[in-house]
Amino acid sequence: MQYTTTSAGVEMPKIIYGTAWKKERTTELVIQAVQAGFRGIDTACQPKHYAEERVGEALMPLKKEGFKREDLYIQTKFTPLAGQDPNNIPYDKNASLETQVADSFTRSKKNLQTDYVDTLLLHSPLFPHANLLSVYRAMEKIQQDGGALQLGISNCYDLGVLKRLYEDVQIKPAVVQNRFYPDSDFDKELRAWCDAHAVIYQSFWSLTANPYILASEVVVNLAKEYNKTQAQIFFNFLSLEGIVPLSGTTSQTHMRQDLDIFSFELSLSQRSEIRALLV
Repeated sequence: MQYTTTSAGVEMPKIIYGTAWKKERTTELVIQAVQAGFRGIDTACQPKHYAEERVGEALMPLKKEGFKREDLYIQTKFTPLAGQDPNNIPYDKNASLETQVADSFTRSKKNLQTDYVDTLLLHSPLFPHANLLSVYRAMEKIQQDGGALQLGISNCYDLGVLKRLYEDVQIKPAVVQNRFYPDSDFDKELRAWCDAHAVIYQSFWSLTANPYILASEVVVNLAKEYNKTQAQIFFNFLSLEGIVPLSGTTSQTHMRQDLDIFSFELSLSQRSEIRALLV
């Protein structure tokens, strides 16, 4: 596994295993992912899409195998009410925003059987801006108390929203995690801003949303040249572009392939050819 050091000084794996939609298979898949070589796990306190407690259940047998908590990078999210299943909200929906954040994080620590996470993300921006600040400042308190090593935000596609948040908070977001797809123009402007401000950009839906790129003549020919899969070519490209992709594969074969993306390096001209496909 290769790592990148964030602006907060956190060692983040250059590819992370995503646990969304894994449901009852979450525990076994997290165990398989770590055994295969993944050292980063992404989850959320959002029962609608994540079984966070099953990630915690995976950590116990892994610990017995010698994988200590400090060997793993774990990130979770506070999910606002709008993103929760109204019939399964992991905090009191009538509480203040600050209390919702604190209670959600308490649940996350219990679920994950840990007293800290490497990254705490806000799952999506809130509006108006005052609500966004209230939630983020509650997250800052968690970071200041040692509960999270760094903070970030997910599903933030409006650069104006990100800039204003960055300017108004004390602890700057170290991570932005977004869907990587054509509808947002692949966040080109936002990613450039992140690069300029030492904010790590994580991508999800990187393969699912871009089948035309994987099937392109450019990527197919590169896969043949390097004797790799099209997915490996694209993940290698993303990594060289400074992007940390999430992999949500349920295949042990694909897990091993995803972890093999650092065994080769596309040339600058080859990267330019793939970059030209991001339209």
